[in-house]
Amino acid sequence: MLITGGLYLFLYRTSPGKAIRAVANNRAAAELMGVASVRMLALSFGLGTMLAALSGGLIATFFPFTILSGGGYQLKSFVIVVLGGLGNPTGALLGGLILGAMEGIVPVFMPTSWVPVIEFVLFVIILLVRPSGILGAR
Repeated sequence: MLITGGLYLFLYRTSPGKAIRAVANNRAAAELMGVASVRMLALSFGLGTMLAALSGGLIATFFPFTILSGGGYQLKSFVIVVLGGLGNPTGALLGGLILGAMEGIVPVFMPTSWVPVIEFVLFVIILLVRPSGILGAR
């Protein structure tokens, strides 16, 4: 939660964060306003890499890992981002909460082996009903 809060504050309260969001929304307009888009893209790549390394280091303290350990998390992360809405950090947080709640509730009513099936059924339903995600653009 601390890392998520820090990322939110960085993206919404600092000049580089606002510049990153401007480049993500409309690169040409951001360049016309004097934002160095190449520098902001490099900064966002570095920030994403740092967050991936940090999350990998944190998860390695709780679970044993191998070279292929990230496969399950990768698919789950993709479902969370699409569920919440691409490019929307608040939507990703909401998507993670929804998927986490589902993982806790589904085993009460069905065998645990059905959890991934239900997650991907929800994923397909969201893609069919609202392709931009729950908090995505209409």
